[in-house]
Amino acid sequence: MKRSTKILSIVIIFFLIIASVIIARTMIGNHFKKKFSKRPPPGIIITEVMETRFYEKIETFGTAVSNRNDSFRVKKDELLDELKFNKYVNKGEVIVKLKSGNIIAPFSGVVGYTGLTEDIFVSDKTIIITLDDTKVIYSDIKIPENYSSVVKKGLPIEAKVSSFKNKIFDGEIDFISSRINADTRSLLTRIKIDNSELELISGSLLEVSIMFNMRNSLGVPDTSVIMEGEKAFVYKVTTENIANKIEVQIGNRSNGKVEILSGLNEGDIIVAEGLKKVYPRAKINPIKEGEEKQESNWKKKVDKN
Repeated sequence: MKRSTKILSIVIIFFLIIASVIIARTMIGNHFKKKFSKRPPPGIIITEVMETRFYEKIETFGTAVSNRNDSFRVKKDELLDELKFNKYVNKGEVIVKLKSGNIIAPFSGVVGYTGLTEDIFVSDKTIIITLDDTKVIYSDIKIPENYSSVVKKGLPIEAKVSSFKNKIFDGEIDFISSRINADTRSLLTRIKIDNSELELISGSLLEVSIMFNMRNSLGVPDTSVIMEGEKAFVYKVTTENIANKIEVQIGNRSNGKVEILSGLNEGDIIVAEGLKKVYPRAKINPIKEGEEKQESNWKKKVDKN
């Protein structure tokens, strides 16, 4: 009898211990659940869906050619003054003074030279002086035959050169050949570029982009689009700051923007960045695009002081 009572007591104590552990774990879990449920929604950068300029482009290369150029052969012993190169002269100004008479600029341009050379007929050394009108730069480029139907006179172009890494020079198509070259299967096209600041130098290698099929379409940042297989999604934010995942149809990409063909309307608010912190039907703390930089700068100032 005493033995059975002792066993019963042990069993009761065992179950009491298990019950205590379960109750303790439940209480701790509820405590942390309550604590973390009070955590504020994450700050997420949002942006407004608006019309953006989209286009397709043809990329090729060309060589910069001055609008007009001329050269003058000058004997060194004829010089009256020191030559000044890489300077701009207007039409009618003196390029160089010589004993036999001055050389007058037939048009406005930049004075340069090609170096020293040995005269063919005379043993004296001579200098070849050049004059280039580079306020407008031209370049003949070859366009692949399959683009011949979209290349039109007046289409805008952008050009880059290695000496100006972050600068874009604007121009347009000035002339289009009337036939395809049978050997290269290309269409000869001439472009002209505004060079009023005289930054481009004749002979420079140009990286040319021709823009065509330009249109205004709804656009969103490429950081806001989620690709799942062949489908694209964005998070659309409601007036209650709830992020809803919706499917959209996308078109071209241009300058960090993605063209939206359907699924959104102009003025809709979407998540622009921070997709990893967002999940469907979650509440967010919206931060307008651009405000995060101001907040970051403000914090830096506070920390500095």
